Amino acid sequence: MYNPSKPYKAKIFELIKKTWNTPLIEVKKDIYPVFKEKISGWKVDHTDGIGTKGDYHWSQKTFKNAVLDALAMNLNDLALVRAIPYKLQNHIILPEDNHKYILEIVEHLSKECQKRHIVMTGGETSIHNNITSLDISMTVSGFIKDLKQNMCKVGDVLIGIRSNGLHSNGFTKVRELFGNENREEFTRPTHIYLDEVLNVCDKFNVNGMMHITGGSFTKLKDITGNVDIKIYRDKPHKIFYEIYNKGVTDKEMYTIFNCGIGFILSVPNDSKKDVINNLTDAFEIGEVVKGKGNIIIESSFSENTITL
Repeated sequence: MYNPSKPYKAKIFELIKKTWNTPLIEVKKDIYPVFKEKISGWKVDHTDGIGTKGDYHWSQKTFKNAVLDALAMNLNDLALVRAIPYKLQNHIILPEDNHKYILEIVEHLSKECQKRHIVMTGGETSIHNNITSLDISMTVSGFIKDLKQNMCKVGDVLIGIRSNGLHSNGFTKVRELFGNENREEFTRPTHIYLDEVLNVCDKFNVNGMMHITGGSFTKLKDITGNVDIKIYRDKPHKIFYEIYNKGVTDKEMYTIFNCGIGFILSVPNDSKKDVINNLTDAFEIGEVVKGKGNIIIESSFSENTITL
């Protein structure tokens, strides 16, 4: 039975308070945590959650992985504007009022925030007994040391950083294709690219970046302008071939799934070797040419070339 008084609130507050030791923001206890920023300049907020992947996290009780997914969906997108995260608010939705699970989720989130000097300034827990899934969404604030336009340029080389599998996009289609089947790779957490991407941006010239999530390679249209992007044929993870062989078309694959690439950087040709050497599992995947904003992809699943 749902207890709206939330008797675990004191324990939650202690977990939140553990994140307050950071040089970027001062926090004090009040009826809600109040804070004073110690940084100036451009700032950005970003909100995202784990979507229908939460079905698998809930059924398998993989709460740490769910927390990492929620963080990744926000931190990887913040990397696109070269933002350093410094505070967050979260919203946890569960189908039952299980205090043990709630505390476990918040404890995992608190530990991850402590590692990254991200202050938790509050959150909300909702119990929805009309659903059978978990969702963890959050709004993360970041500050930007060096504001630059995120846009590819003609002559750039595209550097892809390998995903570790499905990440957190395409799970509505996964559920449609695989039904109630559960696999470890369905709850494997999205890789967080933020730290190594910011490191590369500090050292080298990076013109454009994109986190390949919902909408997959169509997201590259946001950074094309008046150029075309060409993506070369690759060898993605086995799971993507399984999905393709269940009747998903080439175009659907590249508009729903990351197909083995989790993050893309567009860099000048003379920087590509240095950028690749400073990233984990990164390689040249394409090029930027004159055009009209098209994404042209050599399918890894057939001999077809598709245009998005």
